Amino acid sequence: MYNPKSRKAEEFICHDEILESLKYADENKDNRELIRQILDKAALRKGITHREASVLLSCEDQETTEKIYALAEQLKKDFYGNRIVMFAPLYLSNYCVNGCVYCPYHLQNKHIARKKLNQDDVRREVIALQDMGHKRLALEAGEDPVNNPIEYILECIKTVYSINHKNGAIRRVNVNIAATTEEEYRMLKEAGIGTYILFQETYHKESYEKLHPTGPKHNYAWHTEAMDRAMDAGIDDVGLGVLFGLDMYRYELAGLLMHAEHLEAVHGVGPHTISVPRVRPADDVDPADFDGGVEGGITDDLFAKIIAIIRIAVPYTGMIMSTRESQAMRARALHLGISQISGASKTSVGGYDEPEAEEDNSAQFEVDDNRTLDEVVRWLMDMDYIPSFCTACYREGRTGDRFMSLCKSGQILNCCHPNALMTLKEYLVDYASPKTREIGEALIAKELNNIPKDKVRQIASDYIKEIEHGKRDFRF
Repeated sequence: MYNPKSRKAEEFICHDEILESLKYADENKDNRELIRQILDKAALRKGITHREASVLLSCEDQETTEKIYALAEQLKKDFYGNRIVMFAPLYLSNYCVNGCVYCPYHLQNKHIARKKLNQDDVRREVIALQDMGHKRLALEAGEDPVNNPIEYILECIKTVYSINHKNGAIRRVNVNIAATTEEEYRMLKEAGIGTYILFQETYHKESYEKLHPTGPKHNYAWHTEAMDRAMDAGIDDVGLGVLFGLDMYRYELAGLLMHAEHLEAVHGVGPHTISVPRVRPADDVDPADFDGGVEGGITDDLFAKIIAIIRIAVPYTGMIMSTRESQAMRARALHLGISQISGASKTSVGGYDEPEAEEDNSAQFEVDDNRTLDEVVRWLMDMDYIPSFCTACYREGRTGDRFMSLCKSGQILNCCHPNALMTLKEYLVDYASPKTREIGEALIAKELNNIPKDKVRQIASDYIKEIEHGKRDFRF
């Protein structure tokens, strides 16, 4: 029985409820009056349910799709303005005991290069990332209790935070590691992580178990209930995601939104972020092997619609798109709801400090956007977005429901907007090419005028002048 307040995975991600929702959506996909009501409700900026979102996804009317796109773009502007938060992944180890058939790190893959960074390696990689200008990292590691125990992850976090190089340090470390115990989540919280990220991959239990035939990740309930354990342990910000292309995309959208509804019902705050990865080619992995894969149904147009619907269903949530996607797809998605992107990413273990030799390939998947961070920053600014390297909310304690309250209250322009401009100024002074800096300085001058409060605008302007003269890390 469906119960969003239940702590049991099969009750808050209820298979029968999803099937009933998809049936309801099919029956109402041409119901113009119902669709109008759903869009009117979404325009109130408080979200819509998984069932209502399923109706919108089933509707094939192009005029309705354009309305969904327009509303998604407006909601993103309302809550996040024109800021785009920048980050980079750092893969620590690709040793893994799981048998996930869509991931080249699976235990049975005997020809991928297995690697693990030691702490000196971590230092070199972090310095290379800092030399690009990054301030926010997402640590990634395979599940292996011998090679990648929690003690190793904690040591890496400590190392990352300890490195001061070129006018600053990595200011926020997010972590994407396998589902674990409440005790170990508490250890991650005490280590000062930002967001704990865990992709569900697929919410369809039968498919999940087939896709994860061996290893601890085979346990659907343990994996799906991980966010509850993390939030019980005090981690305020958690990040959800499914790997679109592994199963039926309509099922996945409903399950993803049900998970968000569950977190809101039980913990009083939904996911801090939602990621939307698609299956990508990789060593030992072909997307065409999976139902609904990139070659089997998740077209760019369909993907864009899914992104827009997620944005209007959970309007307060940050949405992430990585370099899995092309420049063109990322540009399109930015208009429809994406608020965080990675730049100059490597999905190999190491590779930032020194490029990885082809014969030593350890990448988890192929990236489709290989531009430098400077090129990505300039590209964003050419589209009138503000590349933001801000980590202020995390360090000021504005996490969980406190961040959501800030977002819902409309104070983004008086807080996150000036923080974005100040961190962009740091990037321009410390790392940018001359052309990028020229474009950025003009953008900052223009965007300062969009800060509503006179006092905040004046303080931000003063801080930006001080950054020019060597001071760093101002924040509201």
